[in-house]
Amino acid sequence: MKKTLGTHNYYVYILTNKNKTVLYIGVTNDLKARLYYHNNPEANSKHFTHKYKCGYLLYYEHFYVIEIATQREKQLKKWRREKKEELINQSNPNWNFLNDTI
Repeated sequence: MKKTLGTHNYYVYILTNKNKTVLYIGVTNDLKARLYYHNNPEANSKHFTHKYKCGYLLYYEHFYVIEIATQREKQLKKWRREKKEELINQSNPNWNFLNDTI
């Protein structure tokens, strides 16, 4: 059975901390809700984004198929930091926090 493009939305995104020293890559079907979750974690959360205070959106890509989005996430996670920085710089050269644009 062949999959057809629907109205599904998936996002691969890169978060950082306030000082922009840590990069976190994730995938979600609701970017706005995921940003809220990252910025309002449960008490005593052990998640990476809570531990390193990664709640600032620097970059995201939009996909219609989850398998393609997760492949892209895995690809980006394997990249060295320098390559991730180049990707961010292409669309967000000043590394502005994009949270309010979502």
